[in-house]
Amino acid sequence: MKAGAHEVDKKVLEYETFVTEVLKRDLKKVLDQRDEVSEKIAQYLQLKNVIQSLQESECKEITADVDLGCNFYVQTKVEDSSRIFVSIGYGFFVEFTLPEALRFIDKKTKQLTELKHLQRIHPKLKAIFVWF
Repeated sequence: MKAGAHEVDKKVLEYETFVTEVLKRDLKKVLDQRDEVSEKIAQYLQLKNVIQSLQESECKEITADVDLGCNFYVQTKVEDSSRIFVSIGYGFFVEFTLPEALRFIDKKTKQLTELKHLQRIHPKLKAIFVWF
């Protein structure tokens, strides 16, 4: 009888180790990816609002603060705001007209929203931790 109990304890320890070392790490990755996607969506929506404001004001020349990194900002003057460079990912930027940029942003946010299916994994993994 004691040999069987020892085997059960050994299996429980193996499962606990698996949950701790594998599933918790995977859950953290999923949550980090979800947060990253949410942040990108928020940035694109903020850019969309700026572009719409530019279109409504019909002002060609604008002044803006530009982050040079490490929260170091400089004021810049944009003489022609009819075209804009938009990050398309992987460090690449594309020059768009304002209407083109809005169409791109709509497509990109739709694509990113579809990626948020990662949130569905979260409750399933969380349920495993509650069980342990």
